[in-house]
Amino acid sequence: MKKFFLLSFVLLLAVSGILAGCGSDEASGGEAGKKIKIVAAHNQTSPDNPYQTGLLKFKEVAESKSDGDIEVEVHAGTIGTEESELVEKLKLGAADVVLVSPGFMTQTGIKEIDLLAMPYLFDSYDHWEKTVDGEVGDEMAKLINEKSNNDFKLIGYWSAGVRHYYGKKPLEKMEDIKGMTFRTQTSGVVADYWKKVGAIPTSIAWGELYQALQQNVVDSSENSYPYFVQQNHHKTDNGKYITETAHDYTTRFLLVNGKKFDSYSKEQQDIIIEAAKASVKAEREAVYAQEEEYKQKAIDEGAKVNEIDREPFIKLAEPLQEKAAKDIGAEDLLEKIKKLK
Repeated sequence: MKKFFLLSFVLLLAVSGILAGCGSDEASGGEAGKKIKIVAAHNQTSPDNPYQTGLLKFKEVAESKSDGDIEVEVHAGTIGTEESELVEKLKLGAADVVLVSPGFMTQTGIKEIDLLAMPYLFDSYDHWEKTVDGEVGDEMAKLINEKSNNDFKLIGYWSAGVRHYYGKKPLEKMEDIKGMTFRTQTSGVVADYWKKVGAIPTSIAWGELYQALQQNVVDSSENSYPYFVQQNHHKTDNGKYITETAHDYTTRFLLVNGKKFDSYSKEQQDIIIEAAKASVKAEREAVYAQEEEYKQKAIDEGAKVNEIDREPFIKLAEPLQEKAAKDIGAEDLLEKIKKLK
């Protein structure tokens, strides 16, 4: 009998120790204390794309800083080549970190962020960085989080380079684009601007654009050198003439699902933010370095590049900026951006 009670006592101590250990794990964060897997996605398919550079840096830092408690799975166009798909997947939990443009984010009902997509809003990378890395960027991040009811939390501003026209003929003056089908956004301030210029905004999925240019489905498009040259758009008849309109120093949002982010432990959250900061630096450096590299590559492979007087484009943009800012309730933000020039 004594042996029985002794054995029971030992077993009770052992079970108590196990439960105490479990309680300790729960105290470290419950769900938040467990290992987590993060699905990070962008819509570009080229392995050399700056987006891929940025997300691989995010993965590297998150995994190394967490000692394996955070696993990051990077998808380069494999779970969606359309930004609208990625936004939806983030909201539904099928992706945890995504990269999207202001234009697609406005479709979620957050009108103010369309401000960052306005043509000729920025006149240099320095101006753009002062904006997104300062007070305006902080205000935008807060708006996105609050107006999405924490579905989206902005953790970094990336660039997609300086966007230029490319098409079946060069632009010598603004009027030369009149009547041309032009692959760009078909709604919002971007579409309104190009309609005013005289172009016909046309919707073509990014993954289908090479074929559309090749088969004369669309006359022209616009993007920055690293993006369209990596996709060989400059090798098509309708993409070989590049005019450096420099109409958009582009902004991209690195987003997480705010509700899921809140479920992580404080340590995991801090690591994710640290990884996001590292990804911002890596992605921007990649974009800036590739601008000249891919411009030269396009020229070497037969593309024709010309400059153009941008003043008529800029003057046309200014009143449209003012009107759009008033319509979306972002007049104060527009004024702050202008003062940073």
